[in-house]
Amino acid sequence: MSANSDSTGPVLRIGTRGSALALAQARWTQQQLEHHSPGLRTELVIITTSGDRFVDRPLSAIGGKGLFVKEIEEAMLDRRIDCAVHSMKDLPGELAPGLIVAAVPPREDPRDLAITRGPALAALPKGARLGTSSLRRMALMRALHPQFDIVPLRGNVDTRLRKLDSGDLDAIVLAAAGLRRLGITRDAAQPLDPLEFVPAIGQGALAIEARRDDVPPAVAAMNDAPTRITTDAERAFLLRVGGSCHTPLAAHGTLSGTQLHLRAVIASPDGSRVVRGERGAEGKDAAALGAALADELLGRGGDAILRALQAAT
Repeated sequence: MSANSDSTGPVLRIGTRGSALALAQARWTQQQLEHHSPGLRTELVIITTSGDRFVDRPLSAIGGKGLFVKEIEEAMLDRRIDCAVHSMKDLPGELAPGLIVAAVPPREDPRDLAITRGPALAALPKGARLGTSSLRRMALMRALHPQFDIVPLRGNVDTRLRKLDSGDLDAIVLAAAGLRRLGITRDAAQPLDPLEFVPAIGQGALAIEARRDDVPPAVAAMNDAPTRITTDAERAFLLRVGGSCHTPLAAHGTLSGTQLHLRAVIASPDGSRVVRGERGAEGKDAAALGAALADELLGRGGDAILRALQAAT
């Protein structure tokens, strides 16, 4: 931690992106750290990432979600910050060497929400325009609702809602957790069944990243064991599949007592091929469960989807 100029003690520097949602998440983390560690002094350090700079192009065209963490990880390795708060679904399967997910706080609602301007999602007419920035959402929506016209939509939550309200779109899909953290409610928000519309890996969870050899004790104390177990299984699935930013993937874990259940998807971007599977195991075997389910889905057609995507890029 950095020494403060007024000699009142060190300050824990927390790295974050500057979007409204990222700041809401970082401020919540900051409050929790200070509440549970009396006397701890913290500072938010806003870092602009490559993903923030190129808002006019799909993530898959500029390098994927890892672009939301690259500059933040560099700041941590350079010791300009002591930890960082991320939406876990923004983290790539492998972190920069020397860094770890030091804590995973309790998870918010992991589901996706469909928000429409009028009729419910199922009542929208053929050709209705649905906006989303996620390859996973595009693939699953095309598979489940092929009658819609799926169009790319990037930007922060407010930008996406304005696109809907202006009439440019008939519906959008957002993460329930993001709206809750921003305090936004919409009467027309329809939760999508996570058994069918499987959430993104880590959706609804935060990840506090730190240097492997220098984890602040206050950060380590933020870890929520059930959330850590379920997201460890999801990220093990991601790592084993080895998917890129061009791969629509989903995995969602739930924990009942010590029993962990994992549901996952590998899909083609056009939704024509969707390989689904689920497995259970003891929570202590989270990483092995994620890897085993990845192997199963790869063997049942997921590998062919990945090869086709690699050949096309």
